[in-house]
Amino acid sequence: MIARELLDTAPIPGGDELRLFRRELKGADEYSIMLGRIELMNSRLSGSEEALATLTCKRLGVKNPRILIGGYGMGFTLRAALSALPPQAHVEVVELIPAIVKWARGPMADLSQKCLDDSRVTITTGDVCDVINKAVREYDAILLDVDNGPDGLTHEANDRLYSMTGLATAKKALRSNGILAIWSSEGDTRFTSRLHKSGFAVDVNTVPARSNGKGAKHTIWLAQNS
Repeated sequence: MIARELLDTAPIPGGDELRLFRRELKGADEYSIMLGRIELMNSRLSGSEEALATLTCKRLGVKNPRILIGGYGMGFTLRAALSALPPQAHVEVVELIPAIVKWARGPMADLSQKCLDDSRVTITTGDVCDVINKAVREYDAILLDVDNGPDGLTHEANDRLYSMTGLATAKKALRSNGILAIWSSEGDTRFTSRLHKSGFAVDVNTVPARSNGKGAKHTIWLAQNS
């Protein structure tokens, strides 16, 4: 077992703590973010986070899309979105934990590849729920990767996003034919049913966690507004 180096810690709402680790694996640095014994993110598992952006962007039919990304993570979703979006696009990233952005600009700068400095990007520190609540027909797409999925793990308040009330609020924040895209570590038929009941046209995608197509599978819901 290759030893991991603890780089930093960060408190999260509720009194828990995130820990950022690094280890050298096959000549490259591997980063992981842990909550207790649970690994929330790993720099080798970028495939499904990238798919969250690419699957969404393929469906956008507007010239100057306005995108909201809830949760920066390790930046894979943002980087993939920027690669797929036109120069006129605007991407707002809302990250609850300030240390995540600090790590992206610091020890994980090689992963971010300066995506945070792209002129199309705005970074907001705060709760994406609050941003969505204030929006009315503002976004062409809302991409959510704020937890392990609809079953909140790191922040109980995230349940506000996935309840019937939360989905109605997201629907209000989306423009006509806008897309609500949600990442999850696993499927959830009850959540799929809630999306349908909320009036979305729903497409459930199973995608590989790794960019090479190997390993575990994750779930991405693409819910289109009317």
